[in-house]
Amino acid sequence: METLIQNILGQTTTKTNKIQKLILLGLTRKRIAELVTNGNYGFVQNVYAKMRLQGQLGNITQTISTNTFNRQFGVEFEAYNVEKTTLKNKLNAAGINCEIEGYNHTTRSHWKIVTDGSLTGYNTFELVSPILKGESGLKELKTVCRVLGECGAKINKSCGIHVHFDAAGFDLDLWKRTYINYARLERVIDKFMPASRRNNNYCKSLKKISNFESKINGSENLNQMALTVFGSNRYYKINPVSYSRHNTCEFRQHSGTVEYEKISGWIKFLNNLVEFSKSNLITDATLEGLRRFNDDELVNYYKQRTIKLA
Repeated sequence: METLIQNILGQTTTKTNKIQKLILLGLTRKRIAELVTNGNYGFVQNVYAKMRLQGQLGNITQTISTNTFNRQFGVEFEAYNVEKTTLKNKLNAAGINCEIEGYNHTTRSHWKIVTDGSLTGYNTFELVSPILKGESGLKELKTVCRVLGECGAKINKSCGIHVHFDAAGFDLDLWKRTYINYARLERVIDKFMPASRRNNNYCKSLKKISNFESKINGSENLNQMALTVFGSNRYYKINPVSYSRHNTCEFRQHSGTVEYEKISGWIKFLNNLVEFSKSNLITDATLEGLRRFNDDELVNYYKQRTIKLA
């Protein structure tokens, strides 16, 4: 496949002709845009639409381009309506090692159920994962979501989902681009989140910080950034002190849920954003612009979420 792709790219012909051949080869429009048009997805989409209109696509089905997800991550569930001992026993019966503990921020080798004073409702709890990795971690997460659903765990406006990524490999430039890219996309992300997570005291806006980008770019290290930009307050959509405390990058915006589709989609979106931020800044802060670093399936999912939450 890669040899065929390189042969097409090396041909002396128009961009449109190359795009047509790569579409027929089965590549996604996102990947073709990266290979041929320096990320101009709209150009590729126009070629694709014309080919479809003219009946040139036949039964071509585009494959979804997904890089192997192998990042280390962690998840914190906030929920209510399940007694802690019941949840612990159900998780252990499903093969998930889980313990009940007092309130703490220590990373364990097992799942832990702790209290959280910010939550409202009957039998509130926070369920915190150990360090998970890649596809096997997502599989474990799916089991946990199933058990939470079977136990009748409920969500209200006080609940959120926090996602941690191992940030040992983040350099200062990646931190800066991740913050800036998230802020540039904040209005887009807000629209596929419930209203309660758009500007919340526990996940405050980045975009509303005055001169945000210049302050981020002017920071000489993470400690200075946390202090001068965020006042060392952890309650932002990206937690500025999570690295100093946990060696992670923590994303705090997502609403509470026990639905695996929502959580896994959000984790993959964040992973794609971080990977994109290694060398790029967002220039098209729209839903369609998300196609530059996400597969069609994921973008279409968030389009539907946006429509549903409008």
